[in-house]
Amino acid sequence: MDADEPISRSAIEAVRGARCVLFAYHEMGRACLDALIALGAPIAALYTHRDASDEEIWWRSCAELARDHAIPVHLPDKIGTDEIAQIAALRPAIIYSFYYRNMLPIELIALAPLGAYNLHGSLLPKYRGRAPVNWMLVNGEREAGATLHHMVERADAGDIVAQRAVEITEDDTALTLYRKIVPIGAELIRRYHPLIASGEAPRRAQDLAQGSYFGRRRPEDGRIDWGWPARRIFNLVRAVTHPYPGAFGFLNGRKVYVWAAKIASETGTRRAAGEVVAEQIDGTIEVAAGEGSVILSRVQIEGCAETSPREMLQTFRLGSLTPGSVSSDNDTVARAAATRTIRFD
Repeated sequence: MDADEPISRSAIEAVRGARCVLFAYHEMGRACLDALIALGAPIAALYTHRDASDEEIWWRSCAELARDHAIPVHLPDKIGTDEIAQIAALRPAIIYSFYYRNMLPIELIALAPLGAYNLHGSLLPKYRGRAPVNWMLVNGEREAGATLHHMVERADAGDIVAQRAVEITEDDTALTLYRKIVPIGAELIRRYHPLIASGEAPRRAQDLAQGSYFGRRRPEDGRIDWGWPARRIFNLVRAVTHPYPGAFGFLNGRKVYVWAAKIASETGTRRAAGEVVAEQIDGTIEVAAGEGSVILSRVQIEGCAETSPREMLQTFRLGSLTPGSVSSDNDTVARAAATRTIRFD
């Protein structure tokens, strides 16, 4: 059976006879769970995470969808011997991991006679590891994708079943790119789960030497170096803007988040890196980079509301660190106001 052909009767029977256990979280987890439900796959249990209080939760709940379909839901802090014994008792034919945040033990992976599979948000072997969407944007990639692959002891290193690519455009942020990848991930499950269930799925080894591995990104990795080229600054801003922690610099000792930016120029060095080159009537400002310049359109002084860059600069020029507050002992602000030069650190 070809993956693009309609599902045959024998494949439908194979799907209905292959019990699955899922480890899933986030929007990708929800979309892939939904795809398996639509196929009629028997899902014995869902293992997922509790939402963290310090995250901006924008995705739909896997647990909610599972409960709507009478699928037992488990939320362990980790997968230990008790959980492995619990899953072994379910006798899964297939195990899936869809954006589950913990590595699954090899003893667990071995429980599924038809295989254990992960859905990863990159074109493996490129961007193995954590936060592939963010890293692809940070690095200025032009193509992203999703890969369905066998799980092994090493992260994202197992044989590939299938993958699909998607274009990264100049307008993409981490959120918009993630939303492009989710439907192609779900489509891989719709197309290839029947082949997995019937033991007919394609399989090819990864050449890890041709790929790359990236670790988890931390909030502090959002620090802007204004000496970078304009495109590198732009890529960082769009890679970590909402719902992620944000790119940031410092102005007169205060942290300033940059939530939206675009490239004004990629060549030349008109001013010192970080210096405000121009203020626009639309509220944006142009800031010099190490090469070229960027236009900032949404910013936020830490602890304050988001605002336009122009309004933010007005508060600094008036000697205010926040709208409505006054600071009389900030010599840096006073000098900047006198010279009409403001520079980000």
